[in-house]
Amino acid sequence: MELLAPAKVNLGLSVLGRRADGYHELHTLFAALRVGDRLWVEAIPEGVELEVRGFGLPANTDNLVYKAAVAYLNAAGWPGGVRVVLEKNLPIAAGLGGGSSDAAAVLRGLSQLYPAALDVPALALRLGADVPFFLEAGLADGRGVGERLRALEPLEAHLVVFNPGIAVAAAEAYRHLRPEEWQPELDVAGILAAIRAGAEPPYWNSLEPPVFRLVPALRELKQELVNTGLKGVLMSGSGSSLFGLAREAEEALFVAQKLRARHPRFWVVATQTVT
Repeated sequence: MELLAPAKVNLGLSVLGRRADGYHELHTLFAALRVGDRLWVEAIPEGVELEVRGFGLPANTDNLVYKAAVAYLNAAGWPGGVRVVLEKNLPIAAGLGGGSSDAAAVLRGLSQLYPAALDVPALALRLGADVPFFLEAGLADGRGVGERLRALEPLEAHLVVFNPGIAVAAAEAYRHLRPEEWQPELDVAGILAAIRAGAEPPYWNSLEPPVFRLVPALRELKQELVNTGLKGVLMSGSGSSLFGLAREAEEALFVAQKLRARHPRFWVVATQTVT
């Protein structure tokens, strides 16, 4: 069985404050993209076998794909085993949700291979805050740590996504966030209306200031994307990926080609949201 594990961007990410449990309260707008990793999942008599191709990820028990497979099969009573081949196309620690999406894809695949009366969203949440979104990746309003989801009508948008190959740990981004940088809830209706109209969306990412302090070069790269004429240029998640909105697919392709020519070692794609 072949599965796409789509990337996501955050069409705005607001950190509202710090909770009593130490985590931060968020409000974000998740949008799945048509670019992502690929997985092949097949039943085997027993155990979990994992092969990873690309981007140098280890195929061991620390991999979130392996953990997702074990979690599902353990909850289902080990009706059999699974072999997973992961083709890693997305950069790592990039704010695109790659690992979370891979884990969700395994849960989706195993739900078909070994159907069972399980609370799959709860399994997903135990693997990571972003994993539940990718079970039905589309467009969603996310709250809490990102796990309280409200599905929204699909949004057609063309984007350029730009990653300079700098890994940013989410824990570091949050650790360097200052209380004075907390912000209010996003205007979701206003954001969606602006994107549909091709206007500048009224969004922000509260993690940009701490991440830009950690990696000052990202501020300059963001300005470079702004200078291309893309709208709504923003860092996704905890970085280091940046994205901007194009009016149409042709503009996205043109800008992506220009950026690749300037930065041949960077990961640059023209893509669109899942509709």
